This record gives sequence, C-alpha cells and structure tokens, in this order.
Amino acid sequence: MTKEEKYENLLAQVKAFADAENDEIALMANVAALIHETMGFWWTGFYRVVGQELVLGPFQGPVACTRIKFGRGVCGTAWKEKRTIIVDDVEQFPGHIACSSASKSEIVVPIFSDGNVIAELDIDSEKLSTFDKIDKNYLEKITMLYLSPKSMVLR
Repeated sequence: MTKEEKYENLLAQVKAFADAENDEIALMANVAALIHETMGFWWTGFYRVVGQELVLGPFQGPVACTRIKFGRGVCGTAWKEKRTIIVDDVEQFPGHIACSSASKSEIVVPIFSDGNVIAELDIDSEKLSTFDKIDKNYLEKITMLYLSPKSMVLR
C-alpha cells in the first residue's frame, strides 16, 4: 500500500471517530493511536497550548517532554511561526529539544482556532528524512477537518 493509500484509509477512520466523538481529548487520543498504528511512526501525539507553554496531551510512543515553552524547539517554533514544520534531521534544528535520542526527524502541525494556535500534532521518526509534502498535506487535512474547534462545532 502506498503512503497516499494509507493516508486515505486513515482519513476515513479519523472521520468515523470524529463523527462519533465530540470530546476533544478523547478524539485526540484515538487520532494519535490511529496515525501511530497506521503509519508506524516512532512517536505520535498532541500538545495543547496552556498559557505560554505547550502541555503534553494524548500520545503513542515512549515517554515525552511534558512542557515546551513558546518559540523553543520544533514544537515551540511551529507555534510561534503558526505553520507546519518538517525537520529532516532534528540534530540540525537550532534549539531542538531532545525528548528522546532515538528521534531523528519530525513534523509538527499546528491546530488553529480563530487564527491562534491552540494545540499541535507532533510526530517523530527514528529515521532521517521521514516526512514530506504528502505527510504535510494529509496531516493538515486531519487537523483542519476533524480537530479544530470549528470542525468540532460543524460535526
């Protein structure tokens, strides 16, 4: 199965869970599990914006950093810049926060409400250069269609 086919199946599964669940934490938990299991990533999870920090939310994988400050590391930078960030080699990212030495590449997708970042989907791989435009496209669809407050209201 191609990466696109896996993501198409994943979109259908996430939609089914989103249609049946309106609690954002419960939905994040199942979405993290679905992505993690379907794509076989090293770490898959969410961080929620609480004040001036990102606080760990539902995830799959090894123990993670519990709090990340605004503008720090890949997650804090994606929050500050309000954009998806793909890092081919985390060791080359200035200010990278090493929650696990096994993590080699990363993608972070912000989740927005009224133009503000309210949470992030963070995915790590134990391989270099894992993530590309295909991952970005589908992961942004998942967050926009099923995890933003606007989509929660529309369901």
